[in-house]
Amino acid sequence: MPDTQSTQDQASSARSASRPPFRADHVGSLLRPPELLRARQEATAGRISADELKDAEDAAIAEVVRRQQEVGLRAATDGELRRESWHMDFIYQLGGIKKVQDDTIRVEFHNQQRRYEWAPPSAHVVAPVTLEHTIFGDAFAFLRDTVTTAVPKLTIPSLSMVHYRGGRSAIDNAVYPDLDGFWADLVAAYADEVRRLYDLGCRYLQFDDTSLAYMNDPAQRQHVADIGGDPEHQHERYIENINKALAGRPADLAVTTHMCRGNNQSMWAAEGGYEFVADALFNNLDVDGFFCEWDDERSGGFEPLRFVPKGKKVVLGLVTSKRGELESKDYLKRRLEDAARFIDIDQLCLSPQCGFSSTKEGNDLTQQQQWDKLTLVVETAQEVWGSV
Repeated sequence: MPDTQSTQDQASSARSASRPPFRADHVGSLLRPPELLRARQEATAGRISADELKDAEDAAIAEVVRRQQEVGLRAATDGELRRESWHMDFIYQLGGIKKVQDDTIRVEFHNQQRRYEWAPPSAHVVAPVTLEHTIFGDAFAFLRDTVTTAVPKLTIPSLSMVHYRGGRSAIDNAVYPDLDGFWADLVAAYADEVRRLYDLGCRYLQFDDTSLAYMNDPAQRQHVADIGGDPEHQHERYIENINKALAGRPADLAVTTHMCRGNNQSMWAAEGGYEFVADALFNNLDVDGFFCEWDDERSGGFEPLRFVPKGKKVVLGLVTSKRGELESKDYLKRRLEDAARFIDIDQLCLSPQCGFSSTKEGNDLTQQQQWDKLTLVVETAQEVWGSV
């Protein structure tokens, strides 16, 4: 007689493998092709129309979708090629949000070679937060109609990102004297966005949330304290509100979250392992999978994986998007073995640690190096798990 438990385990594993995140996956953003960057410059200068820029974006996206499918990825994004920034292009489209140049809030990125201090425009809440239209709806519809073999995946910033940088100081007291009202409206806007995207056919949605990784860094927790936040528990409130926005989502909508420590022209903003947030994050956040970066020593060890419950997947970002040198399959397999000391390897997937171009400038590697890294992810996953 067949082993009933074994048969059930195999069926459960098959269902898990068919639902995102996939064994070989990626965060989302891709390097902008030179011709698209030129078209964007031409549009900014007024030398081509908005329709001509869109035609250039459409052509570039069709090509990167083709390439993702060609290398064997089961999910394809539009590379975020229509965006200037991975998150602000979304946030500025929420009703009640005003783009403000606030030089008092500066972000410092760095790597081993250089430092870059940046005072980007901030998002200030000047009226009740609303959803006035389906943000990135047209972009998703184009992606949906362009893929042929891959699942179309949309990436949007988590609602935490609307709050993190400015905190209470960026929210008008006259509009929201109590932050509970702000969170209630923001949750409602995001819940509506999720429903609208589902109605457009989205079945793989990713909330990008650097704040949940930043909170592991004592310097970032000090920043939270400096702007009047609660550095010990803010991540827990973020998790609570994300869950409210996702409550009642359709069963066939897979949602993941990506958490890195910043990604701007091959630099980062925060450091430290996931230990500070791991228990609340892995046990309480109601998503199907977690994209976490573990490409070098700034990411800490794999010990936080001990908190991951059964039924959840973690996509290990072992392939760096910040440098062009190609990792070896043996190296990646050794790292997967190290991670499997703390979690069942059947709960793991593989990806680059972050996007290749979180901002329009992109990271310091070539287009070919980008595609080589994605090919490596697919081939390694195939060898480790027998599928992607």
